[in-house]
Amino acid sequence: MENLISLVNRLQKACTALGDHGEGSALPTLWDALPSIAVVGGQSSGKSSVLESVVGKDFLPRGSGIVTRRPLVLQLHRIDEGREYAEFGHLPRKKFTDFGAVRKEISDETDRETGRTKGVSTVPIYLSIYSPNVVNLTLIDLPGLTKVAVEGQAENTVADIESMVRSFIEKPNCIILAVSPANQDLATSDAIKISREVDPKGERTFGVLTKIDLMDKGTDAVDILEGKSYKLQFPWIGVVNRSQADINKNVDMIAARQREKEYFYQTPEYIHLAPRMGSEHLGKVLSNHLESVIKSRIPGLQSMINKSIMDLESELSRLGKPIATDAGGKLYMIMEICRIFDGAYKERLDGVRSGGDKIYNVFDSQLPAAMKRLQFDKHLAMENVRKLITEADGYQPHLIAPEQGYRRLIETALITIKGPAEAAVDAVYGFYF
Repeated sequence: MENLISLVNRLQKACTALGDHGEGSALPTLWDALPSIAVVGGQSSGKSSVLESVVGKDFLPRGSGIVTRRPLVLQLHRIDEGREYAEFGHLPRKKFTDFGAVRKEISDETDRETGRTKGVSTVPIYLSIYSPNVVNLTLIDLPGLTKVAVEGQAENTVADIESMVRSFIEKPNCIILAVSPANQDLATSDAIKISREVDPKGERTFGVLTKIDLMDKGTDAVDILEGKSYKLQFPWIGVVNRSQADINKNVDMIAARQREKEYFYQTPEYIHLAPRMGSEHLGKVLSNHLESVIKSRIPGLQSMINKSIMDLESELSRLGKPIATDAGGKLYMIMEICRIFDGAYKERLDGVRSGGDKIYNVFDSQLPAAMKRLQFDKHLAMENVRKLITEADGYQPHLIAPEQGYRRLIETALITIKGPAEAAVDAVYGFYF
């Protein structure tokens, strides 16, 4: 089953290389057909911290305002042993073992696509992380939903982000990971609001509740975690992320996971829920669910890919043989086209194919009639001929006919008959095609 997620990872990379992001296409695309998990949340919801907890590494850009400005396709690969490392899709064969450098490269690659104007882009960044501390899983980190553009951003940035998020999560093959903070009213959660609009029955939505440890004293999140406040098809999962002080002190992520587990087991309100709480459990649940969804979609994916291959092969067949690149091959190709045209043209004139009578009519009636309407009398008048010869050769004795003058006379005559000749060619072409 683990190979299924790896297969989808490779297909997603192929889609990006071919320019298929599932955006702005009137036709079904392979990207749209691939199952995926999109991470949705408002700014300051703890979305980035959830992803880092699942990975077990501090690698995402941080700051105020809108930090994530491009979709980040995060592909996690579990390895049995060896040093953890990361690879970017746009930097193949370059391994990053310093996750601080990973954070910087995400920011730099975002600026390469969007510039330093703090704009957003739908073109994804691919990041693969190989570690013994992860499960096989693929997540798409989307920009955080916001209501106000920060300084330096266009006024339509807020609408652009919502449109981007919606374009991902409204697809029926997208699993929604809705991240909401527990210390805010769930009714005002941006993630729940937009998820409810595209998945009103909660059949594709996983609810993640963050900042449980930051709730006011005397309150708890039991009703939400038990699905009483807002019911989803899948159980809510609570997580406790590192505090800002922990981040500043570079507290180890694996140690933070253990502290998270201890929090749920040692807090009386959450003891009965503890086995299904925490970022480690979240990663396992999502991995298992993604595998089952991929397995159920395989027949449809195979059918779609096979149909696309057949359509492309049919189109290539209509386009003909590949075009040669060397001079000899090009000459042979031109001669072959001329030979095929000559054979088909002769068959029409000989009556083997229909249309010969129309071709004869063009050259027996249409072209001669057009030629008669030309004013050749003026062109071949002695005064005009003398003028052309004089302009070309000047006043000088000639033992034989002056060559340049005759060339000029012929050239002007060819220009005169060019219109009727092209009209005749167009007429014959119309009979062929």
